[in-house]
Amino acid sequence: MQLTLAGEYAIRTMIHLAEKEGFGVVHINEISQDQNIPEKFLRKIIPLLVSAGLIKSRKGNGGGICLNRDSNEITPLEIIQAVEGPIALNKCLIDKEFCSNTRWCSVHTLWCDILAEMRLRLSIKSLKDLVEESQRRKKAIQVKNKIGG
Repeated sequence: MQLTLAGEYAIRTMIHLAEKEGFGVVHINEISQDQNIPEKFLRKIIPLLVSAGLIKSRKGNGGGICLNRDSNEITPLEIIQAVEGPIALNKCLIDKEFCSNTRWCSVHTLWCDILAEMRLRLSIKSLKDLVEESQRRKKAIQVKNKIGG
């Protein structure tokens, strides 16, 4: 499984919105420029995030987008599933009719274990956690650059 650009861009968009949380709506072209996401592509992702209840969209003058829930309550798993659909490592994990060996197959068990671990890892951190980590790293880089290291 590989995360598509849509998933990557959705996470970057949500992090950007979390950084602006509490400051009102954010314009799509701002996100596009700041996150280096093609605006046309971003406009296809936004409705998926709205449908999932992760963001709100306001049209017209003064319009834009903002988080629909607190950034502490949103996980990367939710964001990925909003744009990519359910995560699965193999067809047998999606379609129970695909394989009749799932009850005894050790490979199926392996996929299930890996998938459970992946979902857990994507659910442990909130969007707010990711923003705080990013801000700490940016500050550390700025300090290092000032010192000359």
